[in-house]
Amino acid sequence: MAPANIDVLVVGAGVTGLTTAVCLAESGRSVLVRTRDRPADTTSFAAGAIWGRVIAAHERAAHWGQQTLSLLKPLARAAGTGVRLVTGLEATRVPCPPHPWLTGIDDFEVCPPAELPAGFVAGWRYTAPVVDMPRYLEYLVNRLGRAGGRIERATVGSLAEVAAEAPVVVNCTGAAARELVPDNEVQPTRGQLVVVDNPGVHWFFAESDTETTELTYFLPHGDHVVLGGTMEVGHSDAAPQAETAAAIVRRCAAVEPALGRARILDHRVGFRPVRPQVRLEQLDLDGGIMIHNYGHGGSGISLSWGCALEVLNMIETRTATPS
Repeated sequence: MAPANIDVLVVGAGVTGLTTAVCLAESGRSVLVRTRDRPADTTSFAAGAIWGRVIAAHERAAHWGQQTLSLLKPLARAAGTGVRLVTGLEATRVPCPPHPWLTGIDDFEVCPPAELPAGFVAGWRYTAPVVDMPRYLEYLVNRLGRAGGRIERATVGSLAEVAAEAPVVVNCTGAAARELVPDNEVQPTRGQLVVVDNPGVHWFFAESDTETTELTYFLPHGDHVVLGGTMEVGHSDAAPQAETAAAIVRRCAAVEPALGRARILDHRVGFRPVRPQVRLEQLDLDGGIMIHNYGHGGSGISLSWGCALEVLNMIETRTATPS
């Protein structure tokens, strides 16, 4: 049971849970994160990840994304965060416009067809935060500790059982919300990645197509590159599949041949919390509130700080004393 002096109990320690906890702890609140899994065992740990690849919907998503971008950029200038600003190419195999989020980036430019990889018909270049998630999650854990927050390993059987432990409970359980809430709109969606030695790749590539189960992207993180990926609804196997990994490498090597010769370091599998719409809402309880913050699909990193600030605003609005 959480200590009586806890202001907020955050359930879940992926990027959404940790970012929310950091935001609340740095606002002066006493925060406890309760999590079944270590941050290193969450889907967030397995992610690529890059700001801007949106696989989530909400009328405030663009606002949350811009808030997150403005807070990730300064982290790229700080040591030990795992965040870097990288220039790269996003392309599509069918004619379509770029995502509106991207066109506002300072160095955004449409590429002429001659500069596109074979098989792609449209594309654009820009610079965005690319995040080495293992390092970034460690950074968030340390930042939470410096702000006075704590992490507790424990299984939460139901949200009802924790509702009485703190005046505010924030549910950041990602794909697990399907069973815990329960919320049948959450569809755990399998993603598999391959991590390779960096053969000298300094740019990112991202296929702009969310309608296929086979995505092509690679994200450089200094000495290694993360290759992706898949978007598999209804596949619950957490073990990496050799055929899937080989296909990922082939697709990435078709864009950047050096990746086909790179030494494989690791395989990662995670389950994105895909939902028709992000769920970020407040529910009143007897003497307290429950805030749901989940369903970000493949956009957890892109929406993380914006959604955390939204949670903070909900709490501050609820607890504000009328003048």
